[in-house]
Amino acid sequence: MRLMRILLTNDDGVHAPGMLALKRSLEGLGELFVVAPERPRSAAGHAVTLHKPLRLAETTLADGSRAWCSSGTPSDCVSLGFEVVMDGRADLLVSGINDGANLGWDLTYSGTVMAAMEGAILGLTAIAVSVSGPAPRRYDGAGPVAARVVRAVMRQGLPANVLLNVNVPSLDPSQLGEIVITRQGRREYIDRIVRRHDPAGREYYWLSGSVEDGVQPIDTDVGAVEAGMISVTPLQLDMTAHPVREDLAAWPDWMRKGEEP
Repeated sequence: MRLMRILLTNDDGVHAPGMLALKRSLEGLGELFVVAPERPRSAAGHAVTLHKPLRLAETTLADGSRAWCSSGTPSDCVSLGFEVVMDGRADLLVSGINDGANLGWDLTYSGTVMAAMEGAILGLTAIAVSVSGPAPRRYDGAGPVAARVVRAVMRQGLPANVLLNVNVPSLDPSQLGEIVITRQGRREYIDRIVRRHDPAGREYYWLSGSVEDGVQPIDTDVGAVEAGMISVTPLQLDMTAHPVREDLAAWPDWMRKGEEP
């Protein structure tokens, strides 16, 4: 039986503790290839590099194992890992373990989740894993959970164009609840812009803000993690709002045909 080829990436940088925890947890499940940004690229979203060269270099993780780092974004690392390092022969992508939650509407900002989405675009089975809770965060619970989800996906499979977003509370493993299959919840920020002045008196701005999630149902990713459960949310590449598409099709003819009254 052919050994599964697994690409590992993240947005916290190749030497982040979450990457090492993920790699150690998945050892024995397949042939592992680590390709990640050379420096932290959190909140990179699905950005790709188009107007400057990308660099790829070998490096060594803290456990002495081989890895590759890139000057690009997490999504760039997925493309480089798949096409260059793995010669287009990969079965599974796991992104993480992210140092912080990726819940609700934050997914669009997340380099971790968007790296998994890039993997799904390339036709790979893809999983994003994050740990949620106040810093310093712990990975001794999230690592085994990642391995459990990977084993399940290897056996059960996933539909095409679907990826999994996994969020694990930063708790002692004995305190973790069970896995809950969730939907995307809401995550909003207040006081997003902080205004400051530099020594010359010129105003500048710092993106900040505090989370105001409110109480959310346990079948949402936000609600499940808040309750100490492990959230697994299936995401899809098709972002079409299908019910609204049907509503728009019923709009007046002048709007669709350009014959405004």
